[in-house]
Amino acid sequence: MSNIKISDQEALDYHQFPRPGKISVEPTKPMQTQKDLGLAYTPGVAVPCLEIEKDPDNAYKYTAKSNLVAVISNGTAVLGLGDIGALASKPVMEGKGILFKKFSKLDSFDIEVDSKDIDRFCDVVEAISPTFGGINLEDIKAPECFEIERRLVERLDIPVMHDDQHGTAVISAAGIINACKITSRDIEDLKIVVVGAGAAAISCARLYRHLGVKTIYMIDSKGVVHSKRDDINEYKKEFMCEQVMTQDEVFEGADIVVGLSRPGTFTTEHIKKMAKDPIVFTLANPVPEIFPDDVRAARADAIIATGRSDLPNQVNNVLGFPFIFRGAMDVRAKKINIDMKLAASYALAELTCKEVPEYLNEIYDTKLLFGREYIIPKPFDKRLIVEVSSAVAEAAIKSGSSALKEFDLEAYKRELSSRV
Repeated sequence: MSNIKISDQEALDYHQFPRPGKISVEPTKPMQTQKDLGLAYTPGVAVPCLEIEKDPDNAYKYTAKSNLVAVISNGTAVLGLGDIGALASKPVMEGKGILFKKFSKLDSFDIEVDSKDIDRFCDVVEAISPTFGGINLEDIKAPECFEIERRLVERLDIPVMHDDQHGTAVISAAGIINACKITSRDIEDLKIVVVGAGAAAISCARLYRHLGVKTIYMIDSKGVVHSKRDDINEYKKEFMCEQVMTQDEVFEGADIVVGLSRPGTFTTEHIKKMAKDPIVFTLANPVPEIFPDDVRAARADAIIATGRSDLPNQVNNVLGFPFIFRGAMDVRAKKINIDMKLAASYALAELTCKEVPEYLNEIYDTKLLFGREYIIPKPFDKRLIVEVSSAVAEAAIKSGSSALKEFDLEAYKRELSSRV
């Protein structure tokens, strides 16, 4: 696959013509006659209103709530653009809405909250939450994003997830599961180095622990996170090592490096110190910490993943969030818990091992076979909605996040298949 070139003018024209923006609202009921008008609005609309007043759960029956996600940001950490403000983040949030619709058939409203204050932001989101069946937090900077998500998960009874944290964690965990399978490693014996200490890095390291990894080192802009430093926030403290160590030392014999930082934060010299068949996830985007060709020049035995669509093994959040929310919302889960995230990771890993449909080979102009160049599914794999959403839904029920009593997994899979 070649890198697709897009000019600034092409990008602007795409967003402006033939009508500004990337999303719209379309009616789902007929509006052709006087009776249609009476049913849709007054007087007919009063009937479902009163039913919802009697029982709030009826909102799932008579409104779009069950299929509606809020994509919410304050624009403080946008796509590598940084703190560009709430309004400037709107094209990204609209784009997220397109991905929800395209990949999981979920509708969404993008909501840009013009506040950096944690209390105000959470109050706004809580106040509007009855409208939605799920809330996707997006592009909110660390460390505020951790507290915002924690509060909203605690306060609300619908799924809330900050995708910048958990999407990367879920997808990269799937890649790690499969890379270990290829290299005959046991997950509990892994030594992982996480380069970066922001939202995605913290969440990735947390999920890897739940995966069974015991040894994780974290490196921030000042070096290895260890107990002798006095500048470590509460989130980094979860991953500080007791002894003083250098970056060279933690890379010695490491099985995996996960780069979630910026170009140049680790080098080919560090890669050379890693164990046999090193697993190198260089995920800074659009420019990775180290380009794959340079990794291969240093270590021909490396398994490599990036965040780029023009290279093999893309860790792309679109493999996760549409299907996690689909599964969670379809069984009315109250939270997206660790069991559901792990279920998504394992489902992604298992899907990659299956025979690839021919339409995918045609889309990507290659023969996709499970192995070093294919450890993570491709975004246009139509099986994702079935396999990942059903795994998440089942985990929600088994873990108690959903109170649904009767759930036919095979029937649900058939229903998901019909949506493709």
